[in-house]
Amino acid sequence: MAQTENFVQGLLLDDDDPGSMPLSGVTFVVVDLETTGGAPAKPDGSNAIGITEIGAVKVRGGEELGVFGTLVNPGEVIPPFITVLTGITEAMLAPAPPIEEVLPAFLEFVRGSVLVAHNAPYDVGFLKAACARLGYDWPPVKVLDTAALARRALTRDEVPNRKLGTLAAFFRTTVTPTHRALDDARATVDVLHGLFDRLGGHNVSTLGEAIEFARAVTPTQRRKKHLAEGLPRVPGVYVFRAADDRPLYVGTSVDIATRVRSYFTAAEKRARMSEMLNAAVRVEAIECAHGLEAEVRELRLIAAHAPPYNRRSKFPERVVWLKLTTDAFPRLSMVRALADDDGTYLGPFSSRRAAELAASGVYDAIPIRQCGHRLSVRIPMPACALAELGKCPAPCEHRVTVDDYDAMAAAPFRTAVTSDPGPLITALMSRIENLSRSQRYEEAAVLRGRMAALLRALIRMQRLSGVTSQAELVAARPHAGGGWDLAIVRHGRLAAAGVSPPRVHPRPTIETMRMTAETVRPGPGPTPAATAEETERILAWLERPETRLVEMTDTWSSPVRGAARFGELLARAEGALSANNSAVRS
Repeated sequence: MAQTENFVQGLLLDDDDPGSMPLSGVTFVVVDLETTGGAPAKPDGSNAIGITEIGAVKVRGGEELGVFGTLVNPGEVIPPFITVLTGITEAMLAPAPPIEEVLPAFLEFVRGSVLVAHNAPYDVGFLKAACARLGYDWPPVKVLDTAALARRALTRDEVPNRKLGTLAAFFRTTVTPTHRALDDARATVDVLHGLFDRLGGHNVSTLGEAIEFARAVTPTQRRKKHLAEGLPRVPGVYVFRAADDRPLYVGTSVDIATRVRSYFTAAEKRARMSEMLNAAVRVEAIECAHGLEAEVRELRLIAAHAPPYNRRSKFPERVVWLKLTTDAFPRLSMVRALADDDGTYLGPFSSRRAAELAASGVYDAIPIRQCGHRLSVRIPMPACALAELGKCPAPCEHRVTVDDYDAMAAAPFRTAVTSDPGPLITALMSRIENLSRSQRYEEAAVLRGRMAALLRALIRMQRLSGVTSQAELVAARPHAGGGWDLAIVRHGRLAAAGVSPPRVHPRPTIETMRMTAETVRPGPGPTPAATAEETERILAWLERPETRLVEMTDTWSSPVRGAARFGELLARAEGALSANNSAVRS
């Protein structure tokens, strides 16, 4: 209906945070419906169980502001048991207006208010169904359920159940519920005010707190909710600490206060978080200049303290690298640390299994030896079975010279790591296609998984190398409140972070940051000064469209024929692997 499109726009609360509004300042519309019974009508009009009466009372701060009450002609026969229950007869409803005429006036009455009902899902369900059937969009209006509040605020010793009549007797309401909409709405108003008095003992004083209190929060969340008080609403890191001050959990957010409050709401359902909250005694807030600094600080704190309830990023020292050794006939070796030598490194990998999968991809592409012996250029050794199978050129028996072995095995790996992995990927793709043509699909899938692991590592490392090669890089992006978020990055490590004031040139802020920035002494390898995860967070920040590069000590570049050109191939391979895994699970 065209005339209805503007009615719902006024139902939303103010743009300011309504959840922080004191209960005494909130305008509530307490509503009750009488219906023909059953479930709400569907949007297509089927199962047309109708509304027979609407009663609503508007209140704020204990004062009644308005009343809305009307019978509604549902356009159908009233079941006899409904007449017995409510006293509403068909003769009473015959002259009453239909819902098409009543609904616009009701929506206008509740404009800018919070809806309250006893067993709200039932009443709101009928109102939503009516809106859908008549072409109204149901607005995201806040709803408070007095039945849910009573379940949390009152014990079984006080009331045997949460029916409106029981609560009305308990709170001694001025109006007794009669199964008529306006009487029941007035009784619900008194019940609401009685419940508000109880909420004060639970440290609930705002609308948002009341809505959360009505939800299924645990006793621990309710008991520890005070830990979220007094925290700043700024970007930063938060640390839940135990009684002995050890960190239990470290997290980050652009709004510390809002994020920490969410741990004490019904939305937080993780069992380990409930266990963590039970042990926590305080929350420490570490304010940061912007989101990037917060992310980096979180990673460093997790790595330094290994909090028991953090799962990711706890042990960066456990990463694994594939190293091409420096002896005459190089081989791939799995190592934990980078050395300042002439070795070629690929990684880091989060586990030995991931490294072994990538190494298998290398072995499938080039004839690099797989034995662990240190071979001599003078004294030959007996060959292993791989030589007999044609999978190794047998440098141990000196069947190949040092130069020839380097050309066929070692050099392609070095080239793949530093620039072009094309020869390796071409060889793997050729093998996959041959296996597929032979209908050896399972073997082809295994090889595809190895290729994906290898390609993922190559793309990641070449991407990291582009920024870790920069002795210093200064970048800026617009700050939400004006000015600029600034970052100084040295060898892939965040050395300083700051924010320049609005309408002021950022150069003085950058110079101040540079004077106080961390001195970074790079180590060996592609991640010389920070973990790969930290550098990746920095890269993600730098690659956003709004970020501007202010200064760089060197040219930031990627190989022309580098691994990144196979990004689409990697996405297809990972998609196929995911589909295969789903098929296996099903």
